[in-house]
Formats: sequence, C-alpha cells, structure tokens
Amino acid sequence: MPAYTFSALDQQGQAHKGTLEADSAKSARAQLRAQAMIPLAVEQVALGQAVRGSAGSPSTGWWTARVFTANQLAVWTRQLASLVSSGLPLERALGSLAEEADRESERNLNAALRAAVNGGSSFAKALGEHPREFADIFVAVVGAGEQSGHLGLVLLRLAEDLEERQVLKSKLIGAALYPAIVSLVALVIVLFLVGYVVPQVAQVFAGTKHALPWLTRVMLLVSDLVRGYGWLALLVLACIAGVGRWMLQRAPVRERFDAAWLNLPVVGKLARLYNAARFASTLSMLCAAGVPILRSLQAASDTLGNHALRRDAQDALVLVREGAPLASALAQKKRFPGLLSMFARLGEQTGQLPEMLERAARQFSTEVQRRSLALATVLEPLLIVAMGLIVMLIVLAVLMPIIELNRWVG
Repeated sequence: MPAYTFSALDQQGQAHKGTLEADSAKSARAQLRAQAMIPLAVEQVALGQAVRGSAGSPSTGWWTARVFTANQLAVWTRQLASLVSSGLPLERALGSLAEEADRESERNLNAALRAAVNGGSSFAKALGEHPREFADIFVAVVGAGEQSGHLGLVLLRLAEDLEERQVLKSKLIGAALYPAIVSLVALVIVLFLVGYVVPQVAQVFAGTKHALPWLTRVMLLVSDLVRGYGWLALLVLACIAGVGRWMLQRAPVRERFDAAWLNLPVVGKLARLYNAARFASTLSMLCAAGVPILRSLQAASDTLGNHALRRDAQDALVLVREGAPLASALAQKKRFPGLLSMFARLGEQTGQLPEMLERAARQFSTEVQRRSLALATVLEPLLIVAMGLIVMLIVLAVLMPIIELNRWVG
C-alpha cells in the first residue's frame, strides 16, 4: 500500500501535515474527510527518488539535500534496532519512527519504507530504492540480517559501526582543525602586512635619497608582486586545482596518485591505518551478518577511499576466489598493515574471523587517533613559530628604515 503526504485543514481552520497509507490518492482524501479534515494537497511518496523536503514541492533529484547526515543515520538505525529487537514488527517500527520524526523529509522516507514493506517488499529492497540515503553495504547487511532472522542484532551492529566511524572522523577533524585555523590566520595577517603596511612605510621614505635596507627592498618586491599579480596567482592556482581534480577522476591517474600518497612519510602511514580500519570493520560486520566472504570482500573494498588499496583488496578477492585463505591473500598485499593479515589468520584458525577483524579495526582506529593527535601536537608550535618568524621579518623590514633615518638625522 503506497504512502501519501497530505496537508489539510480541520474544522477549526488549523493546518495539518503528515503521511498516511491508502490504495490511491482518492482513498487518502476519503480518509482525511472521515477524520473531519478538508484535504488541500495529497501526493504519493515516490520510491527511488529524492524524498521531498515539503509537501507539494517538486523533487529536484540529486541536487536536493539528503534526508540523513551520517550522525542522523546512525541515530535512526539505532532507534530502529531498539524497536525491532523489542519485538515490534518492522512496519510498526517504521510507522513509529515516521510519527516521531521532526522533519517532514524524514517522515516521508519512513512512510515510503513502511509502505514498501507492507506491499510485500523486503526491507533491504525498500532501502535500495533510496541509494542516496543508504549505501550498498548498508543494504547488503540488512538483507543478510533479514535472511538470517536477526535483523535487530544486525541493525544494532550497523549503528555501532556508523557511530564508531563518526567518532574516528570527528577526532581526525578535531586534530586538524587547530593547525588549519592557525595557518589561515597567519596567511591573512601576512597578506595584510605585505599588501598594505609595507607599501605605506615605503611611501614615507620614497623622497629620501638614501638606499633602503636590503630586507626592506625584498619586502617591497614581495609586496609589489602580491598587489600586482595576486589575483593572477589565485587564478593560476584555481586552474591547477581544476585540472588536477579532472585528472584524478581518471582511474589510472588516481591509482598512481593514491599509491604515491601512501609512500609519504607521515600522512601515508595515517592513510594506510585509516583505510585498513574501515576495511577490517566493514569486513567484520558483513561476515558477522552471514554475508558470503566473496561478497563481503567486494563490499569492503568499495569502502576504501584510497584507490591503490582498493586495487589490492580486489586482487586479494581474486586470490580468495581461487581458493587462497584470506590471511594469505592479504599478506601478499604489502600496502595493507601486516597486523591485518595476522588477525585474519588468527580468526581463520580459531573460527572467530569477525571478532578478530573487529579487534584489528579497533586497534587501527586507536593508532590513527594517537598518531593524528601527536602530529597535531607537533604542528601547532611549529606553525606558531613559523608565523612569528615571518611577522618578525616584516616588522624588521618596516623598522630598519626608521632606525636608519634616525642615524641619518643624527
């Protein structure tokens, strides 16, 4: 039974909006009239399209905002897991989430999912009709949970995985935020001093016949370059960034770039650990949900943002398909941390592969957090010192002519 969004007026003239299920739009209007309401607009919630943000507004496809952010998706998944685990049927759980939703787009999405499930569709298939909101891995894990009869447990595991990813991402952003702010403030201050303060000082000494100190002359040259060619430099940088972005969309170029990125001294190690954590966590979750190992490997490889590591994961998939153990296949790919293959070997030997992979993912995440915080701790004083040195040079370039002028007058 499809879902419909409606806006209607009650007998007191107050406006009401919401969703309901009916066989047709005519039946939906009849339901509203039976509740002593005058229907103003009734529209079907379409599957496979972006959910409308408000009743009656046209869908703009992929340009509309997503219903769930990463945090909201984790909360929604945990709420649904709690309801299903408590014994509530799936359609009633979705109906409860639709009633409690604060945003109309979320209400419509829950209503569309509930209508699809009531119509005989599997929950995984209903989720697959909304690819912008639910990734393929999310749908695959839910499908495995439905087939195994442990949907509530699988949803809970999904929520935990989403929350752990957000925690790791938030800590990485937090570690990089302070250095980024310091760098931006330093750049603005330096551009202001070089572009405005230094030229003002130069005008004061323009009429003198004495040569300016060499540091002042250098700063004046830099100032002239910034004021005369600053916009051109920004344009060139923007063009370089655009061309680079276009080149990185080509798979061979992106793979070589990502491989070179992994070889960088500090950030390369962080990238290896971060991608290994995502890979191990996803693989653990899929294996625990009963997804076959080949499908699990394919889905886990798709989560890797680094294309070089993704290629290694796909090569490992080929080896596993040919009969090699997972640990041996991963051990042949040196870009993955050796700890991953070690935990995979222990999991295969003990029959606890999901648990061992989850343990590896947590260890990688902890190491990423430790290294990123250590890097930020080192960068912060270095950036402050570098900013101080640059400002000191500019101040000296301004003060040296004044000191020279006092000597000339004396």
